[in-house]
Amino acid sequence: MRRIKCKTRDDWKKKVEEIGFGFHSIGDVYWDETAYYSFNMSQVEVLEQATQELFDRCLDAVQHVIDHKLYSLFHIPEQYIPLIEQSWNDDLPSIYGRFDFAYDGVNPPKMLEFNADTPTSLFEASVVQWFWLEDIQRGSDQFNSIHEKLIAYWKYLKDYLHKGPLYFCCLKDNEEDLTTVEYLRDCAIQAGLETEFIYLEDIGWDTETQSFVDMECRPIPNLFKLYPWEWLINEEFGKHILTSATKTIWIEPAWKILLSSKAILPILWKLFPDHPNLLPAYFESTPFKYDFVKKPIYSREGENVTIVKMQQVLAQTYGNYGEEGYIFQQYNPLPEFEYNYTVVGSWVIGCEPAGIGIRESKSLITDNLSRFVPHIIS
Repeated sequence: MRRIKCKTRDDWKKKVEEIGFGFHSIGDVYWDETAYYSFNMSQVEVLEQATQELFDRCLDAVQHVIDHKLYSLFHIPEQYIPLIEQSWNDDLPSIYGRFDFAYDGVNPPKMLEFNADTPTSLFEASVVQWFWLEDIQRGSDQFNSIHEKLIAYWKYLKDYLHKGPLYFCCLKDNEEDLTTVEYLRDCAIQAGLETEFIYLEDIGWDTETQSFVDMECRPIPNLFKLYPWEWLINEEFGKHILTSATKTIWIEPAWKILLSSKAILPILWKLFPDHPNLLPAYFESTPFKYDFVKKPIYSREGENVTIVKMQQVLAQTYGNYGEEGYIFQQYNPLPEFEYNYTVVGSWVIGCEPAGIGIRESKSLITDNLSRFVPHIIS
């Protein structure tokens, strides 16, 4: 695994905008093609195997939480527990997720967390870096079958959906979320599904039929949402989900809240201690004498994270998370390439590994402004 500097394409901004990538320069630089990461095939196989193994272990952990009623560790309101259990027992459709790994190409990948509910950077990993590769080194390869697997899995899920269109939604005034949702919708259309788009704020509630409706008062039978479950269940809007549980299929399903919470990390470590791809994690800091990372049970974009090394705060971010409490994970330094700290995001589509996207930063904590850098298999 190497970081290799390279020249940017002429008119690269125009090129990425032509394929629908409009937020390439958030925070000054987001998409960064001044360098790329080079992997050999054995390193790709290591990432692929670790992704499959960890996804399987995560499913084991969900079953464990449900069997032993460990919901209090996740701070889930009691009235939503039947919804979670029903969605798990009914095997309701799940389309994607992204593991974040610390990986240097030599040592085993270490799972930092699993973005299981609303992972972003999908379009960048699937489409943008592939078009970059075609321009830079046509005929070379990437660990990237995301697009093909998305279309194939939407086809597979078609029989699990209610009759009628599959609606896609996100919040207004968020270009990144809208791009991600419209990309997923395009893949569903290519898979032969009937689709509609609606902003989350425009979803209505019909008190007479006790169902969610669009702006033309048509019922919504299937809904993909790019909006976290932990937000939904704590809002007034969320209570209607319980009433309409049999009328609307939600993607991602409610059981994904368990995997999107960092509370799953101590449970994984308890179930699979000394697993080569896991880091020790607990609900208290006492098992760690010197080095650990303090993470909110629910958080987004690297907010409210504290890294402690030799009992001193090494790095810290702030934000609006932490109300539900924290978990503590062994500090595993991110690999450093030319003063850039790197995280490998490894995608799961359906139940299979599908490709990677790389984020790098000058900071020890990866956040929403960390740069996306393409990769090549060489």
